[in-house]
Amino acid sequence: MSPATSLAVGFVLVLAGFLAPFLMVLQILESGLVLSFSAYCASLVGLVFSLYGVSHYSSARRGDDG
Repeated sequence: MSPATSLAVGFVLVLAGFLAPFLMVLQILESGLVLSFSAYCASLVGLVFSLYGVSHYSSARRGDDG
């Protein structure tokens, strides 16, 4: 997976992890354990994908292979 793709996927997941609780607070979505846990997991996995993308992007810019 390219760094740009992992950054984009990470951004979408972090955004989904933010929007779901926000919509629950506004009472647009009904809050529940599964939705809350899914929002937390999406945020966490999005953060990991973004960190992976940033680290590989910076190493590619420097020209490092490892």
